[in-house]
Amino acid sequence: MHNKAQGTVFVDRYTNGIVGPKTEMLGPVKDGGYIVANTAPGCWGPMITPSIRGGHEVTLPVAVEGAEAGDAIAIRILGLDVTSTVTASGNDAGIEGRFLGDPFVAGKCASCGELNPPTRLEGIGEGAVRCAKCGAEASPFKFNNGYTITFNEQRSIGLTLHKEGAEKAAHNASNCMHLPANSAQHPVVAFAPHDLPGMIARLCPFLGQLGTTPSADFPDSHNAGDFGQFLVGAPHEYGKDVAGLECRTDGHMDINMVRKGAILICPVKVPGGGVYIGDAHAMQGDGEIAGHTCDVAALATLRVHVIKNLSIDGPILLPVAEDLPLLARPFSESEYAAAESLAAEWGVPAVEKTAPVSFIGSGANLNDAIDNGLSRAAKALQISLEEIKNRCTINGAIRIGRAPGVVTVTFLAPVEKLQKLGIYTLIKEQYVDVPE
Repeated sequence: MHNKAQGTVFVDRYTNGIVGPKTEMLGPVKDGGYIVANTAPGCWGPMITPSIRGGHEVTLPVAVEGAEAGDAIAIRILGLDVTSTVTASGNDAGIEGRFLGDPFVAGKCASCGELNPPTRLEGIGEGAVRCAKCGAEASPFKFNNGYTITFNEQRSIGLTLHKEGAEKAAHNASNCMHLPANSAQHPVVAFAPHDLPGMIARLCPFLGQLGTTPSADFPDSHNAGDFGQFLVGAPHEYGKDVAGLECRTDGHMDINMVRKGAILICPVKVPGGGVYIGDAHAMQGDGEIAGHTCDVAALATLRVHVIKNLSIDGPILLPVAEDLPLLARPFSESEYAAAESLAAEWGVPAVEKTAPVSFIGSGANLNDAIDNGLSRAAKALQISLEEIKNRCTINGAIRIGRAPGVVTVTFLAPVEKLQKLGIYTLIKEQYVDVPE
């Protein structure tokens, strides 16, 4: 890490799938500076590359000048441009005998027993990943139902390919996926899945991984309360007990609202914060119900700002206005006027001023994730849990980020509570209609 803070840090290097205090950190970038990253595809490529130990391939983290444990870092997503022209994805199945406890973390060659073996590609199809030591098939995963999808030049529409098209792309997989030069993953397009030919999809790209470095080493895809459950009692070197999951920062959210224009406020749990990026997706419906969506390479431009003494356990999201649930959108002047009339009629002393905020919750299942998000909101805003539940019910919504256990708890919160928390300036920047 350089001693002098830089105005802009360019990132084109990646972890081997592990994020934590031991991970090399770039920067620092100046408080108020920029991070520009050439991100590698997230899920499937790393999943079929057993030398990558986290299930994803995220950027090396970047330290932010002045960020200390107990602070927070506001991350503005200024740009996110898909560079892949073709990708592949689908529902997965782990292959017995080719992993130790967890196929995302501890791939193993079933033939020679090598753990996290180096591998090479031979040809195309699901048997193409081969152990470099003994030559046996070595991918820990296969498709239950998969597809290859290509995008138009404008990156607005995708179309899934038939067998011939998928195989044509497979022979030029790295170029089609636009894999960055320093990426170590095998391109999943080489598997040529083609179970859903001719399906159209709209692109709405977002970052499945965006966050700060946890205070203990985590496989990157497991830095969340749901996937983190796989680490409890795991037989590999990254196994943890339940208490160890509290070191997480929920950087792996798969929330489709974490897209261009959004602001994400992340906890700082290690010196410098360590902002890392990856797992860009071309599109995803709420919940990521298939377990995976269209992993793409992308160019991400972020601006970071340290918020001193904002101690939060997990991320706070300020989505773009159109992504807010209807009931959580700021009230218009005419709506406030109608409320003032009611207040005058009934003798209510004052009409409360509110603004939108979204707390991320994660846990072993959706119920646990909801409880986690509600508790984080109550603790941060110093409001009772019961009141948060009422506010979320009549002035907000719970939305599924990822099944089995990531949610957004979004509601209109009292302005004075948001001011006290220290994030209201950001909220006013994000939503022009909120009260002054």
